Amino acid sequence: MKDNQLLRYSRHILLPEIEYSGQEKLLKSHCLVIGAGGLGSPVSIYLASSGIGKITICDFDDVDISNLQRQILHSDESIGINKALSARKFLNKVNPEIIITPIEKKLNIEQMTDIAKEVDVIIDCSDNFETRYALNKIAFCLKKPLISGAAIKFDGQISVFDFRENSSPCYECLFPDTNNEEELRCADHGVFSPMVGIIGSTQAAEAIKIILDVGVSLMGRLLLLDSKDMTWKTIKIVKDKGCKVCSI
Repeated sequence: MKDNQLLRYSRHILLPEIEYSGQEKLLKSHCLVIGAGGLGSPVSIYLASSGIGKITICDFDDVDISNLQRQILHSDESIGINKALSARKFLNKVNPEIIITPIEKKLNIEQMTDIAKEVDVIIDCSDNFETRYALNKIAFCLKKPLISGAAIKFDGQISVFDFRENSSPCYECLFPDTNNEEELRCADHGVFSPMVGIIGSTQAAEAIKIILDVGVSLMGRLLLLDSKDMTWKTIKIVKDKGCKVCSI
């Protein structure tokens, strides 16, 4: 680690749970972030500032002015630019010493699987069930930890599905795919701006904890936040023996 890195990450290194060796581990790690929007913004900013050595960020959408209320990766000058490219520009300013790889096209499962093979943690910051179910299957097949977050209106949720552990439930154990789920989108229902910051920051924290093997992750627990009352609830998730993904 160079002298400037020792200074940049000194507050991490001071933590006995991280120290020098832990920060080196972060610098050698690779995270895949799916979505450079409301959740992907705080996730990628905190990963970059914390010294995650490689971040691959996927988003095929372009920045719209309606995104700027909550998607803090982007600004007025980003409008009309692909979100993954806009994210790289911002994150290079946050930490110019790490590698940011933008993926600016929609990927099929095979292409996403090839990318996911190379990473340590998959972070789902998408806003639709199709992507969430696909990432769940990919993470399960590759035995990678998956950190899933969602936010709509004043409500948010987060959980960890760590497929390195045989006991881990999966996303479909929690939300079985019935092919008729009603999508709740920010464009239709709105979202409280700080909510995505809270959930995204928690996703980033879980990713860093997993890489460092620090503390207890949210595996087997669904954390729910009602920001109007600022109350957190925890729901235990058990593995579904009949799950068509993780019980096979």
